[in-house]
Amino acid sequence: MTNTHDIVAKLWSMCHVLRDDGITYQEYVTELTYLLFLKMMKETGQENMLPKGYRWDDLVSKEGVEQLNFYREQLVHLGTSTRGRVQAIFNNANSSLRKPRNLLKLVGDIDALDWFSARQEGLGDLYEGLLEKNASEKKSGAGQYFTPQPLIECMVNCIKPQPGEIIQDPAAGTGGFLTHSDRYIKANTDDLFELREQEQKFQKTNAFCGIELVDDTQRLLMMNIMLHGMDGSFISGDTLGNIGKELPKADVILTNPPFGTKRGGGPHRNGNVRSNRQNVRGSAQDAAARRISDPER
Repeated sequence: MTNTHDIVAKLWSMCHVLRDDGITYQEYVTELTYLLFLKMMKETGQENMLPKGYRWDDLVSKEGVEQLNFYREQLVHLGTSTRGRVQAIFNNANSSLRKPRNLLKLVGDIDALDWFSARQEGLGDLYEGLLEKNASEKKSGAGQYFTPQPLIECMVNCIKPQPGEIIQDPAAGTGGFLTHSDRYIKANTDDLFELREQEQKFQKTNAFCGIELVDDTQRLLMMNIMLHGMDGSFISGDTLGNIGKELPKADVILTNPPFGTKRGGGPHRNGNVRSNRQNVRGSAQDAAARRISDPER
């Protein structure tokens, strides 16, 4: 078992501590996202993105009711007094924790993890492992926002996204199609070093876009994207509404839409879900089926 799997197992085991606090699996992952973000900003030397007085050590320095009250204030402050990724992750954030001892336990356990190993193996992989663990729990209901990694890898390998293409997921969930597409391109371009400088800049800042409807899932998406070192346009909103009409044309659309229909009734037609690729190679399901039946393709 790798260190990443060990850390994921330890993080997930903490959810049992919160059972008597009435915390659901999804609430637990959201709570962990807040705390892990604060801790990872410290571990990666990026705390300058956070206001002074509202960082990890400020939280760790307190105990009991004072710590819980400060934590709640911290979430509100980070969601209202910051910009960019930080504001997106903490927008309308609130804590489900009610017992000070549970917050103290979480903070202490997170502080004690092997963060050196986590950085070496990739913080993005660690976070995706946590999302996968949450999705595997039937009671969490998170499976609808997380497509299994083997299926994502199969579809990405079939579609073969290329450098310079705009890759879009209009039902982004936690961002698996986007992060795996980024990984595929980097693996085939020596981590982008085979590309010209302008091409590298495009891949790092403009190649990916996605929309997610559910606020709490949007937080997980933003955290996942950030920890994979990606940038782009990742919007919170309804793809089937007006915001979807503003989506740019994409070269590749990789997505696993939710099963339901738009609230209010029948099918919704959005003519702006379009692809630049002239050769449409069938549906994603067909592509996955071809890949399974002929692995050499």
